[in-house]
Amino acid sequence: MNYSFDFASVTNNLGPLLKGLVVTLQLTAAANLMGLTLGFILALLIMSRWSVIRLPAMLFVEFFRCTPAIVQIVWFFYCVPMLFNVFLGSMTMGILALGFNLTAFNAEAYRAAIQNVPREQLDAGIALGLNPLQRILYIILPTAFRASIPVLLTNGIVIFQQSALVAIVAVQDLMYQGKTLATETYRPIETFTIIALIYFAVSFPVTQIVGYLERRRQLLTS
Repeated sequence: MNYSFDFASVTNNLGPLLKGLVVTLQLTAAANLMGLTLGFILALLIMSRWSVIRLPAMLFVEFFRCTPAIVQIVWFFYCVPMLFNVFLGSMTMGILALGFNLTAFNAEAYRAAIQNVPREQLDAGIALGLNPLQRILYIILPTAFRASIPVLLTNGIVIFQQSALVAIVAVQDLMYQGKTLATETYRPIETFTIIALIYFAVSFPVTQIVGYLERRRQLLTS
């Protein structure tokens, strides 16, 4: 192998990569906000006793869980404007695609946690005179959220990694900026190695937090 590595050509042009990282983090934050909020609402709809509410919610979850994220992103960017005559910015489309994907996965995490909420807590809420909405806000939501934190964090970091897919529709995230820099410097190995390290540097601490929370929960329940 006669290839001569030159990481300086990349490290001397970190500005675009850092700008791309900011866009990636913005996408991730917005998608997680959607996923955390809508995921809980969707979980409640899935557990509804009325099939007219439950079935569409289940169909939404299964669609986003059983189709590739890249297909969902392309569909939002190209099909939504054509079918519904709705034209939004590329950043907004990226947030919607990633946010709905995360919503589906978070809904399953919330649903499992809601099913494990102790019946005694719900009975206590009824005894205190709380209406259904108050029981959801003050009993079910806090309990389910705490139990779901490890899974929610894992799903969030997965979306951070999957956000690289929006580069194919010209959102100027970290991957898009990396592809541009690799083309300009003719250094794809060095460029994508640096990009991989950036993704790792952000993801690894979160995975360690998830592991810590899992171990702590096991200790508390043992």
